Amino acid sequence: MAMLEVKNLSISFGGLKAVDDFSVTIEKGQLYGLIGPNGAGKTTVFNLLTGVYRPDTGSIFLDGQNITGKKTIEINQSGIARTFQNIRLFKELNVLDNVKAGLHNHYKYSTIEGIFRLPGYYKVEKQMDERALELLKVFDLDGEWDYKASNLPYGKQRKLEIARALATGPKFLLLDEPAAGMNPNETAELMETIRFVRDNFDMTILLIEHDMKLVSGICEKLTVLNFGQVLTQGETSEVLNDKRVITAYLGE
Repeated sequence: MAMLEVKNLSISFGGLKAVDDFSVTIEKGQLYGLIGPNGAGKTTVFNLLTGVYRPDTGSIFLDGQNITGKKTIEINQSGIARTFQNIRLFKELNVLDNVKAGLHNHYKYSTIEGIFRLPGYYKVEKQMDERALELLKVFDLDGEWDYKASNLPYGKQRKLEIARALATGPKFLLLDEPAAGMNPNETAELMETIRFVRDNFDMTILLIEHDMKLVSGICEKLTVLNFGQVLTQGETSEVLNDKRVITAYLGE
């Protein structure tokens, strides 16, 4: 069974079709890329998959479960997490607390325990601290756990956002231009991190990216969008050599 199966997804804004009859199948454990010129509809697809928008037509199945039209929190609880093209961190919180914010779906204490700081509260907080630090170690951020998130360098803020997404316990991770604003060394490190996350967290990953070196280096399959429609799909090497893809980017 596929991890994600999208069938004939469409949405219009003011009479303009932003995504038109979009379909894709992504198998469990795949590193899959969604590429296309600016304005092609890539982030709109992400917003449809995560419940930010409700599709006009079409269906979305995650691991066999129909999640079409569900609320964002319900979709997250079903197993989808994402990052954003423009980083969205709780910048006034420290690094550890940003990750802990993603853990609250899995660690609970009662209102009474929280208000009166009863032993159950401290037990859960300790468990969350330990789990958050484990995730931060994956991204070499554990030494900066007490830094304010806004004080981290840009590349590390990107990593922190991925760590927070993983804290929600997803099985399908959406990365919206994770290499945006990174220098070549940071991008190369990010590629290794994405592979590590896929292999060690039993994760399926779909990413939007403009960095073709990153795309060709880690994505096994690609879908190319242009004007909201699928231009082509298939193995990465074949797609990147497709003349229609080259024309779409040159015409950007």
